[in-house]
Amino acid sequence: MMISQMISLPARIAKHLFPCTFCILLLLLPATGCKKQAIAASTAISSDPYEIEVTPALASNLKLGKPEMHDVKGLLKVSAHVETDASRISRVGSPVAGRILNLLVFEGQSVRSGTVLATLHSTDLSAAQLALIKAVSQQSLAEAATRRAEQLVASDVIGRAELERRQAELLQASTEAASDRTQLRGLGMSNAQIQRLVSTRELSADYSILSPKAGEVLERKITIGQVVQPADPAFTIADLSTVWIVANVPEEDAGQLRRGLEVTVQIPALPAEKITGRLSYVAPIVDPATRTVQVRIDVTNPHGLYKPDQLASMTFTGHTEQKLTVPQTAVVREDNKEYVFVQLMPNKFKLHEVSLGTETDDRRVLEGGLRADESIVLDGAFHLNNQRKQNAIKGGN
Repeated sequence: MMISQMISLPARIAKHLFPCTFCILLLLLPATGCKKQAIAASTAISSDPYEIEVTPALASNLKLGKPEMHDVKGLLKVSAHVETDASRISRVGSPVAGRILNLLVFEGQSVRSGTVLATLHSTDLSAAQLALIKAVSQQSLAEAATRRAEQLVASDVIGRAELERRQAELLQASTEAASDRTQLRGLGMSNAQIQRLVSTRELSADYSILSPKAGEVLERKITIGQVVQPADPAFTIADLSTVWIVANVPEEDAGQLRRGLEVTVQIPALPAEKITGRLSYVAPIVDPATRTVQVRIDVTNPHGLYKPDQLASMTFTGHTEQKLTVPQTAVVREDNKEYVFVQLMPNKFKLHEVSLGTETDDRRVLEGGLRADESIVLDGAFHLNNQRKQNAIKGGN
């Protein structure tokens, strides 16, 4: 008879039929129940796979502590752009009204100081030249008249009053000539050109627009045949060997900005170029329209890689602030998430997910998920996590 059938018989019948077997069954039944209770208890202890209980020996090898405040370099990233150095830019025009006869340079060309950019025909220039020639002629006549008067006064032929009158006329003529020379210099004629005009008495209505400095022609606003006025811009020329990189920092982030602050710049059009520098300018006011503070750095550009109006980004790395941090050795990374071991009891720990920020000096900024007063594993987290995984595998088997 099967044991299961025996168990199903009434106890008094089984007792008489199989006295020895019945006794054995009674002994086996409590043992089976105790084993089931032990398994259930073991499963309850290891039900949380993120917890681990270690021996005192292993616990002694762990370094425990709490998150600490450390100086962290701030990382503020804002939009920026390349600008022409304002001290190296020239907006060139014609100081006289006239019609453009010829264009000699165009956008993108390099020019030297004194290069002829364009020529024009100006009746105003010829009129100013004619005025100087007349003034110089009057000055010559007045000088001759004064010399004769001095001789006549010495011979007692005329009175001294006549000499003084002629001297006054000479002074007036000399002043007019000097004024006309100044006007011509203002119209762009050099002293050598003015002296040649006085010597040859040849008028020239053609005027050359010259570059005041070396650089690149960035802009041209005139065409052949166009009539220009003194207020009209003709060319924009800039020396691009040095450029500015300018950024507008939001008002709320501008509190620690200062000259000399270290920054890095990235230009998307030049991904291989990493620019580092220090702020050369911090605006003393906030732009009321954008609520930003303008800053800039000066960058050398000997090969012309950086072009005005290129987009860029500026990252500030020089200022520091106190933030709560944990050491890198306390961090465990799994499934693209970051964890630390929090101490629950002297020998019991739990893997706890946290939110971490940037790394500085082998420490990570703690942004969330952990209180400042919680005790965590500072060193040994990697080995502790390996032990936790082994325990999980054994529990699964």
